[in-house]
Amino acid sequence: MPYRVLVTDKLAEEGLALLRAEKDVELIIDTKLAKDPKALREALKEADGIAIRSGTQLTAEILADQPRLKAIVRAGVGVDNIDVPAATRQGIVVMNTPGGNTVSTAEHTLALMLSLARNVPKANESLKAGKWDRNSLTGTQLEGKTLGVVGLGRVGLAVAKRALGFDMTVIGYDPLMSPEKALEHGVESVSRLEDLWPRCDFITLHTPLTPETRHVVSAAAIASMKPTARIINCARGGLIDEAALIEALNAGKAAGAAIDVYEAEPPAADDPLVIHPKTVVTPHLGASTEEAQVSVAVEAAKLLCDYLIRGQVKFSVNTPTLDRAELADLKSYLDLAWRLGMLHTQMDRGAITKARLIYRGEVALKNTKLITAAFAAGLMESALDQTVNLVNALPLARERGLVLEEQTAEAPGDFGTLIQAEVTTERKTYVAAGTLFGKQFLRLVRLGSYHLDAHMDGSMLIFTHHDRPGLIGFIGKTFGDHGVNIAQMNVGREQQGGEAIGVVNLDSVPGEAALEAVRQHKDVISISLIKLPAPGVLPSWLSA
Repeated sequence: MPYRVLVTDKLAEEGLALLRAEKDVELIIDTKLAKDPKALREALKEADGIAIRSGTQLTAEILADQPRLKAIVRAGVGVDNIDVPAATRQGIVVMNTPGGNTVSTAEHTLALMLSLARNVPKANESLKAGKWDRNSLTGTQLEGKTLGVVGLGRVGLAVAKRALGFDMTVIGYDPLMSPEKALEHGVESVSRLEDLWPRCDFITLHTPLTPETRHVVSAAAIASMKPTARIINCARGGLIDEAALIEALNAGKAAGAAIDVYEAEPPAADDPLVIHPKTVVTPHLGASTEEAQVSVAVEAAKLLCDYLIRGQVKFSVNTPTLDRAELADLKSYLDLAWRLGMLHTQMDRGAITKARLIYRGEVALKNTKLITAAFAAGLMESALDQTVNLVNALPLARERGLVLEEQTAEAPGDFGTLIQAEVTTERKTYVAAGTLFGKQFLRLVRLGSYHLDAHMDGSMLIFTHHDRPGLIGFIGKTFGDHGVNIAQMNVGREQQGGEAIGVVNLDSVPGEAALEAVRQHKDVISISLIKLPAPGVLPSWLSA
């Protein structure tokens, strides 16, 4: 029997033609199903694969109990409309087409930048209204200006390349691209966003929307920019605090903004951002070119055929290339390495250039390449606009100039098994090490030169401090006063009265007031709030 492939969103004919040409594929096109969840669920019971765009929502309810469905392909980058963990639990491979929209989105960014700089929309409206108002439409040129690119992934680098063609100076921020790799693309890298904002005449956003990047362009960020700065967003709605931007435009604290994506889509007709005289707006057109539509449709068709007919997996966002038996054997080690990566990336230490993984004891006899990939996935997943898993973590790290090294020692040290991660940034090298107690309990046993025994889950406050009487009591009382319960507390020190490190596991995320109170204590040197998954919560690519 042929494989039945369902298409529920509009795809370019070139992609559909590839599916029709496969003798082992039966193609069914029904775009009405995108608006009828019940009918879609029933249709999927008779489908081996489905190709969608953004119009079809594949929820956990729709994907539950779908024994025949083997593969989902999203013709585009984002998989926000797919419940990936639910698909993983069902054993369904989820793939996307990460490269198809790059050029179109980059070109649209430049189009908006030029329109904003030269008042093109206003000039068009003015002349069509019968006016010849040249004086009020004087713009600014791009040559000699500085462009700040937030996020140096595929689209960010494509924008940078084109901006350099306009003789602009390009500076970029990406915590997972080394300064040397950025320089290869003609981009000066900065280690902190605070160093980027005040230097730029134009700022463009190309980063995924995560809890960490939501409202990355905040009121405080805008206040640190030049009042002549212009902001462009063709990435994700929510990266800009729209209310803060409107306030800045009204007060003359920002010269203009060009927006293609919005916190609520479609925005209301009277949305202040849409109707503001200092904005250029488009209705989410970044990928809306004929070439991009053809590219993602053809790539989606190839991915489906390669998987269903030839058993090849490319651009999977949820499935590693190993069998279930090996996954079961490595699960705890992969979880430990993943959490070490997540811990390191939240320590606010500048751009990462290199990471070295040292495996001691029992873990040194395992498939350490996969464990290193799990570490890389934890290190990168919050910064990339795609799911990072065991399949793509190491290639993505190489693309970004991140050097990953491994060292093994079969002889155990103080622990039967130990994974030590040494991460080098522009500032220094940072060390964190973890171990397993039994087969499932994860412990953080080293930070820097300090030894301790802390749980690796949930909200963790890591603070360096002077070893003085009363500090621990102060921290406990401070969090208590703010309604935050302490689950565990560990302290490591080298000598009495010297510098020490503490790790506090909290039952909830503390507010800024509680953190500021701790930060202001005279014996506290630095603090970092780390958010790790709850105990037993695995990444989507491992939970199945």
